Amino acid sequence: MQKKTIADIFVDGARKGWNVGINSILPNLVMAYVLIQVLRVTGLLDLMGQIFGPVMGLFGLPGQAIAVLIGAWLSMGGGVGVAASLFASQVLNPAHVTILFPAIFLMGAQVQYMGRLLGTAGVQSRYYPMLFGICILNAVISMFIMRFFA
Repeated sequence: MQKKTIADIFVDGARKGWNVGINSILPNLVMAYVLIQVLRVTGLLDLMGQIFGPVMGLFGLPGQAIAVLIGAWLSMGGGVGVAASLFASQVLNPAHVTILFPAIFLMGAQVQYMGRLLGTAGVQSRYYPMLFGICILNAVISMFIMRFFA
């Protein structure tokens, strides 16, 4: 077996990183941008803002921020993409993003993980609500804490 040089190891890692970015992260980000545009064009984003405004206001966030949490629940990349899209359109400001980011990673991608991890590990589905609930509770606690740092 031939010993790899540092350059070979770097190039192999770069190829793997490129594949992860192109095949996993990028589709989620594009989906998030498209989702926000659809919600904006149809007026559903404003409706969500009105409906969820009081709840999200507890965390110092506009009601539209619920879209970030829904996107994150489906996919972490999607949650980041939704946050980026709302930030670019000035619905979210830097303080809002600071509050939301820990929550994205604490509860992110539960739908994906349900199949990839819990199903593969043989976790009984009766435990799913408790496992999801713990992640969501952690995200809620993080948003309360981050509100004081933002």
